Amino acid sequence: MLRVVVESAKGLPKKKVGSPDPITTVIFKNEKKKTKSIDSELNPVWNEVLEFDLKGSALDSSSHLDVIVKDYETIGKDKFLGSTKISLRDLASGQVKSLPSKNVPLVNESGQNIGATINLVIGYDPPANAAPNPNDPQAGDATVDAGGGEEGEGGDDATLDGDQSGSAGGPVSPGQPTNTRRHLARAQNRHRLVNKPQDFQIRVRVIEARQLPGNNIKPVVKVNVCGQTHRTRIKRGNNPFFDEIFFYNVHMLPSDLFEKNISFRVYDSYSLRADSLMGEFKVEKRESNDDTDDVESNLLLPAGVTLRWATLSLKVFRAEDIPQMDDAFVQTLKEIFGGDENKKNLVDPFLEARFAGRKLCTQIIEKNANPEWNQVLNLQVKQHENNVTAYDSDCTGSSLTLNNMLSDPVGTVSQLIFITVCLSENYQSNKSGPGRLRGKDRLTGNDAIGTTYLNLAKIASSGGEIEANTGGSEVGFLPVFGPSYINLYGSPREFSGLPDPYEDLNYGKGEGVAYRGRILVEMSTKLEGKADKTVDSIHSDDILVVQKYQRRRKYCLCAVFHSASMIQEPGEPIQFEVSIGNYGNKLDTTCKPLASTTQYSCAVFDGNHYYYLPWAGTKPVVVVNSYWEDISHRLDTVNIIFYITHRLQSNLEAFKTAVSAKVSDNQLVEVWLKLLDQLIEDLESFPTPVVEGRSNLTSLDIQLKKLRDSTLTTIKEGARRMREEARAISDTLADIEAWADKLKLLAEEPQNSMPDVIIWMLRGEKRVAYSRIPAHQILYSTYSEQACGRFCGKTQTIFLQYPMDKNKGLKVPVQIRVNMWLGLSAHEKKFNSFSEGSFSVFAELYENQAQVFGKWGTTGLVGRHKYSDLTGKLKLKHEYFMPPRGWQWEGDWFIDPEKALLTEADAGHTEFMDEVFQNATRFPGGEWKAASEPYTDVNGEKSQDPGEFDCPPGWKWEDEWAIDDNRAVDDQGWEYGVTIPPDDKPRSWVPAEKMYHVHRRRRLVRPRKRAALPAGAAAERRDQGDPEGWEFSSLIGWKFHSKERSSDTFRRRRWRRRMEPEDRLGASAIFQLEGALGVDTDEKGSKADATKMFGANTPTVSCSFDRSYMYHLRVYVYQARNMASMDKDSFSDPYAHVSFLHVSKTTEKLQATLNPTWDQTLILNDVEIHGDPQNIAQHPPDVVMEFYDHDQVGKDELLGRSVCAPMVKLNPGLDQTPRLLWYPIIQKGHKAGEALLAAELILKDKSGESDLPLVPPKRAENLYMVPQGIRPVVQLTAVEILAWGLRNMKPYQLASVSSPSLVVECGGQMVETAVIKNIKKCPNFPSSVLLIKVLLPKDEMYTPPIVLKVIDHRPFGRKPVVGQCTITSLEQFRCDPYVITAAGAMSSKMALMMASPAKHVSINMEEKRPLLEAQHVEKEKETVDWWSKFYASIGEQEKCGPYLKKGYDTLKVYECELEEVPEFKGLTDFCDTFKLQRGKNENGDEDPSVVGEFKGSFKVYPLPDDPGVTPPPRQFRELPESRPQECLVRIYVVRGIDLQPKDNNGKCDPYVKITLGKNLIEDRDNYIPNTINPVFGRMFEMTCFLPQDKDLKISVYDYDLLTRDEKVGETVIDLENRFLSRYNAYCGLPQTYCISGINQWREQLKPSQILENLARLKGLSKPRTEDNGTSLSFNGREYTLAQFEDNKEIHQHLGPARERLCLHVLRTQGLVPEHVESRTLYSTFQPNISQGTLQMWVDIFPKSIGLPGTPFDITPRKPKKYFLRVVIWNTTDVTLDETSITGEDMSDIYVKGWMPGMEEDKQKTDVHYRSLDGDGNFNWRFVFEFDFLPAEQLCLVSKKEHFWSLDNTEFRIPPKLIVQIWDNDKFSLDDYLGTLELDLRNLVPPAKSSEKCSLMMMDDLEMEVPHKTELVRSLFAQQSVRGWWPCSIEQGGKKVLGGKVEMTLEIVSEAKADEKPAGKGRDEPNMNPKLDFPKRPETSFFWFTNPCKTMKFIVWRRFRCLFIGLIILFIVVLFLAILLYSLPNYISMKIVKPLR
Repeated sequence: MLRVVVESAKGLPKKKVGSPDPITTVIFKNEKKKTKSIDSELNPVWNEVLEFDLKGSALDSSSHLDVIVKDYETIGKDKFLGSTKISLRDLASGQVKSLPSKNVPLVNESGQNIGATINLVIGYDPPANAAPNPNDPQAGDATVDAGGGEEGEGGDDATLDGDQSGSAGGPVSPGQPTNTRRHLARAQNRHRLVNKPQDFQIRVRVIEARQLPGNNIKPVVKVNVCGQTHRTRIKRGNNPFFDEIFFYNVHMLPSDLFEKNISFRVYDSYSLRADSLMGEFKVEKRESNDDTDDVESNLLLPAGVTLRWATLSLKVFRAEDIPQMDDAFVQTLKEIFGGDENKKNLVDPFLEARFAGRKLCTQIIEKNANPEWNQVLNLQVKQHENNVTAYDSDCTGSSLTLNNMLSDPVGTVSQLIFITVCLSENYQSNKSGPGRLRGKDRLTGNDAIGTTYLNLAKIASSGGEIEANTGGSEVGFLPVFGPSYINLYGSPREFSGLPDPYEDLNYGKGEGVAYRGRILVEMSTKLEGKADKTVDSIHSDDILVVQKYQRRRKYCLCAVFHSASMIQEPGEPIQFEVSIGNYGNKLDTTCKPLASTTQYSCAVFDGNHYYYLPWAGTKPVVVVNSYWEDISHRLDTVNIIFYITHRLQSNLEAFKTAVSAKVSDNQLVEVWLKLLDQLIEDLESFPTPVVEGRSNLTSLDIQLKKLRDSTLTTIKEGARRMREEARAISDTLADIEAWADKLKLLAEEPQNSMPDVIIWMLRGEKRVAYSRIPAHQILYSTYSEQACGRFCGKTQTIFLQYPMDKNKGLKVPVQIRVNMWLGLSAHEKKFNSFSEGSFSVFAELYENQAQVFGKWGTTGLVGRHKYSDLTGKLKLKHEYFMPPRGWQWEGDWFIDPEKALLTEADAGHTEFMDEVFQNATRFPGGEWKAASEPYTDVNGEKSQDPGEFDCPPGWKWEDEWAIDDNRAVDDQGWEYGVTIPPDDKPRSWVPAEKMYHVHRRRRLVRPRKRAALPAGAAAERRDQGDPEGWEFSSLIGWKFHSKERSSDTFRRRRWRRRMEPEDRLGASAIFQLEGALGVDTDEKGSKADATKMFGANTPTVSCSFDRSYMYHLRVYVYQARNMASMDKDSFSDPYAHVSFLHVSKTTEKLQATLNPTWDQTLILNDVEIHGDPQNIAQHPPDVVMEFYDHDQVGKDELLGRSVCAPMVKLNPGLDQTPRLLWYPIIQKGHKAGEALLAAELILKDKSGESDLPLVPPKRAENLYMVPQGIRPVVQLTAVEILAWGLRNMKPYQLASVSSPSLVVECGGQMVETAVIKNIKKCPNFPSSVLLIKVLLPKDEMYTPPIVLKVIDHRPFGRKPVVGQCTITSLEQFRCDPYVITAAGAMSSKMALMMASPAKHVSINMEEKRPLLEAQHVEKEKETVDWWSKFYASIGEQEKCGPYLKKGYDTLKVYECELEEVPEFKGLTDFCDTFKLQRGKNENGDEDPSVVGEFKGSFKVYPLPDDPGVTPPPRQFRELPESRPQECLVRIYVVRGIDLQPKDNNGKCDPYVKITLGKNLIEDRDNYIPNTINPVFGRMFEMTCFLPQDKDLKISVYDYDLLTRDEKVGETVIDLENRFLSRYNAYCGLPQTYCISGINQWREQLKPSQILENLARLKGLSKPRTEDNGTSLSFNGREYTLAQFEDNKEIHQHLGPARERLCLHVLRTQGLVPEHVESRTLYSTFQPNISQGTLQMWVDIFPKSIGLPGTPFDITPRKPKKYFLRVVIWNTTDVTLDETSITGEDMSDIYVKGWMPGMEEDKQKTDVHYRSLDGDGNFNWRFVFEFDFLPAEQLCLVSKKEHFWSLDNTEFRIPPKLIVQIWDNDKFSLDDYLGTLELDLRNLVPPAKSSEKCSLMMMDDLEMEVPHKTELVRSLFAQQSVRGWWPCSIEQGGKKVLGGKVEMTLEIVSEAKADEKPAGKGRDEPNMNPKLDFPKRPETSFFWFTNPCKTMKFIVWRRFRCLFIGLIILFIVVLFLAILLYSLPNYISMKIVKPLR
């Protein structure tokens, strides 16, 4: 609710005639409210409240009020007087609850002040259910002064709990909160979390509150988590007990979730005022083991905590290189009228910065691509006083965005409007809020130029990263940055009027593909004070200071392209462009033209799968000169740390491989020591550079230097300690990985102003693919070799990628190998030592000719020039070429054809099909005749006659010309079409002839095959072609060929002229090439032509290698595993393309497998590589494996890609072999399997192939196997399979699986089980044990998986695969075949069933007991039940009564499922359950569907190599019978814990539904209403057949009356596993053998029988008992009963000694004990999140053995009814709250009382009127009836929450009594005088007299811990107590005495209440004790009903003197009156004397 109090206005302007009648209108979000009008008033006073309903939504920072004051007119429109706009930003941020706006000036329509003011007060009550504003100090953390309107994440973690304790590892840095370390560490480790939204559930339990302030309050708690708010029920009192659980289900990123807080707020629900918030606190989400919970620390922060200002000052100096953003339409108009062209400045930039919801913008600078703002943006935030840092770990980024404003002439008003629209259309960014550089568009909206982020985690530190006490200075610092340039990246720079498909990149969504400018900024943080202006100008001194940071140095970049391969299709010619910043961008005209692009080349087929660019020995070179700041001190540090990290990573991979390969301990120690030694040596040998003395040094440089040095020292010391102290080497892996992660973080440089190098692949003129290389990776440094970039001067392999690739690299555009070097111009000569080959620089142009009338000449060149560039568009001449400065011509022009552009269609192919189309035409309905162009190609272009086709040299014809009729053609091969003008040929063709067809054609083909060429023939062919160097084409375009054809109409040839440097030697001379070589501008042209020609004629640079080396490559492809399923049959048909540079080969295709074993060697002979072999050995080209799924129909699908570096052998005779290793297969950025690969690259000698390794053995024609020495060493191994059965098979192709069999494959061997005849009758296999003898690798790392396939045998011989499973690791199944274990044999239960006769076994439990004992047992049941046993077992002794004292046994309560208990090994000791899967797995994120289960097991053990040696014994023997067994199943459901709420009230009405086979039990009638912790106490009995009905499903449902019941969750128990397990899981063993009582034996067999069976199972002799069963020998040990029962209570329920002893022995054998398991409930809605827990257990009894014992009775306990009798005797010292009419202090006292939870049974005494001394007499009895659970010490309250509720809700509430003293008022509300709250379990001892009664009595109790109090404090133990207790009231925030009350408290049971009745008040039966009417003073009465007493005790007592005086006066007056009356008569009688 928003309330606006319109108070008054002053100084309103007068009207021409009279004064105005002012009325005020307030507008909020288009909603208008008006005040009343005030007649003829210049200073009106309204004092009206206008309310705006926010409808559940919170205010945002952009909210405002429009206030308009008008002159009210009765007729006509009100006249405007003035208006103002008031921002609600402070209200939205939660800093204040009300906003007084005093003397706000009013302005007229022009915005001018009219001299009038208005006074308003605005109040805001945030809606309770609204998502809290992150900037609200009571809904989030107080970090923001005024937040944005969006729901951000910026303010969630800024309040760092106020924890001021220092953390171990170093002193607390001054000015830094210690726990910020945890936040920053968490932010830095955030990358470890899964980067994918997931389902999460947060549970919050609100138990109770204590000592809440206030009088007679009704507190309610609101809990906010992730924007969801729940509230508790409203309670009464200062110490309310809630005990409510709230569930919050969210779907979000883990990294986002853990940055959220849990907010607790406590409100007083009585209060309707704005200050109803009593307090709040926040709790971080953290791992459960982070800190121990401390409930006492959750102190509520009072509303309105003091906040302080922190200011992030961002100085924005300038920007440069901003691309064009606006259309040139207006500019074009100017040009038409003679204006100047200024295209490069078609941009109007301004900068927008955002942080934590705040947003600020600089001014707009129009038409300037290099704007200078020189403004400072003060981003002000608020924080708690105890926090020092002005940021939080969630606001990890402040971002900047550059914008563009269209400069079309638009008026001011529209500009203001569109600015507002622009702001509302801003892109909602991620959590830090974006800052962007924008272009401002007044017409079309703002365009983002680029977005970048300042990550506060990288430009600030708490010092918490240092773990050890280094003793040095602390390294924490506040956010600081620059002055430094920040580079912007986004979409390509080229402007187009069309929509930009890559516009999202400019908003920071995805990796930017092009440089888009840079900004010079500086940032600092101030903690004190508040900036005067949010946007201000930078002082001129600061502008001068920043000049030194802009000093530029010349940098030289050279890139030599060695190869470009893996091109998917040929298409147009390809070139590559290399740029750094703007330099090198060939489409950007702002920089000098540079040789930044390679020559165009056409792709050639590699003979197998891909295309490559045929550069051969002449490699293209690009040279780019650029100018940047020298930041080598930063980049040298980065490269050194990366160098150390890279070495650590490689050693870490070797260490991991050694661990996974399970090498010997000595080898592992050797690898580990090498890792640590090299790490310590690197950290000591390679210090980071000194930064002092650098001209452009910043504050952040110094701080980062300290931070890095400290961290490196810490890692070094940690490595030394680890080397000396480590015990378990494998345990150190996590620490070493953490060091590697920390080094990567240290290497990140926030002030990296050097732009990335960007390589683009262009097809024709279109940009296709790109790659970004950080400049530091190729930067040369003079500091040290390690400070050079990792790839500086080294050849690296780069995969280019498509911009905004949605397929995430599924398709590779091109793979290039490029050698790059970047260095300062001053160091350019150092490049000579890095360069290979000889560099050549040429100028080039093309001579063009056309054929006219059979003659070649220039007359037919329409639109072309005689001499031009490569494209033919630019006119050139020999004589106008001028070499760049410093260069000169070497020789004259010469003809040099470009072979790389001559595309022969058959290049690279071994087989080729020549084709030509024969064409015919006619008039409609006429005869067909040959067309004017009788022979054409497929596009209709002129082609040769078939007879003119010559067979090229090196080829031979395979057949004659033939008509291709295998197409959509008629029987003669013709296809027909119609020409539609202006086309001259049909666009579509059909196979059927119609009368209207005028064209037809047919395809003629002739195959040819490459012949085996003699040596040297290839070299000869290379020189073939036109002797004059011409290349020919049928059209002017890209496709040229070397030999003239009859269809050619255009030809050209290339002229080149070599250049040489004038004064430089070596390769570094190429860095002097700048500018174009000159163009012809003499002829007519315009400036536009010049611009088009700009940079188009740069010299071409190439690197020639005099010699090439021939290599021999062998790729060993052994196997792959866990590949993705791409076919419907759950499998794939995989094969692999192996690509290496310009050659590729393909493996064989395997059928239907996800774990293919190719065992294939791919041999690539004569791989020609140019370059020094030593460099190749150091940085070999990668072998790329692309795995495909072969499909009969459709295109093969990519399964993933793997990259493997080959081992290079420069000496073929070297005795060194590569090792097979697992390489990940990556698909769409995710791992999709692994491949076992190795590769070796061997340098061939000139002598030939004599020294090459032996050719591997062949498996088939051209199929070589992996040779010995490389392939894994194998051993003959037995794989024994226990195939028990199949379960839950789902239908396949709509038909159920009826007759399946199982196929097991391993290591190329296969075995199949017998067919299950009818899976419904018996799902087990007829014969269960299978054996495979297979050669398996000895090394576990190479072991192939076991593949299970289930085949269904269907009619007509169909055998589809209906399910499959892959078992990747065999290690768990390996065993020693000579060790016999019980696991290999049968379970005890099954063994007994085989051994026992068919007759029933009777168990006699009828022991003779005396009648007296039987009665005693019945009496015992009242005090001891099964729940006593349960509570005794979980440690709640107070609930179990005398159970433990009697010596009864307890049970085991597991906090997990029985299968999860480690000692029982998942109950899979007999057989495991394997999930069978099926279906195409197209989405890598989702698992394939589960279609069934296989039950079985495996044993893997070695076999002797010698066949004469006896094989080891078989493992699976003496198996139980596999036929179905009928069983009785008892399911005991004890209780549910924390069930997921399903109703709106945060509760549910749970009941249990049980499914077993076709049987269903639905316990809906016994649902438990309104609870999430139900006590079920139910036992269900069902019958089933195992294994068919093996799955027992227990579901919990929520009961709904009208709608469908919702499932809360379910759990499934595999009964078969329990039944077959050797751990006796079918029925747990109790601690003692009892034949009566609550622990009566319930098993079918006695303990002695179970023990005998166990002995037979283990192959032991039968147990022997002696001494009447008190001693027993078993398994060679002697046991006696005394050793088990010596110190135990012997009770009457125990059975015979022999059975007890047998049971004790059984319990030592590791069998399942009597237990209760806790099973987690899951739902399909949130499959991985617990929906609650069910405590239960299951007993299984086979009916063939006999009847089981009596089941346990677990019915829930019933509460006992008690009566609390409270006699209120007297009160004293009660506050006298009123003053009587006679001036006396008095109170009309009465006492009110109730028990919490039973407020409807409130009782109160009569009123003691007119207590003048605070004393009250009552003699009044309260009687409260309540249900009490003595075991739990809680009251059970059952009542309806609302009148509309259907069911009673049960509450368990502590038994308390609340007594209050009130003052009675007849005609107004009663006054509250004091309260007393007593806990009946922990009663405050009363005072014996009122004088000894004080508030100290209550304080003493609050200091104690409740659960440690003595039992005597309990009223239930004392029964009755009498005395005085104090009542308190809160005044001024402190508790003061409000009175004392004398009471008698008595607890009476229901039975005693009938014996000793007592009525309420003083009603009958008034006894026990009898209460007489109180002897109250006569002054105690109610004046209104007792007028006589009023006269006596009020009037007379107060005014009796007055009354007496008045009476005396009256008598006197009466006397005088009578005297005066009678005196004249008397006098006259005296005078007359009549008697005389």
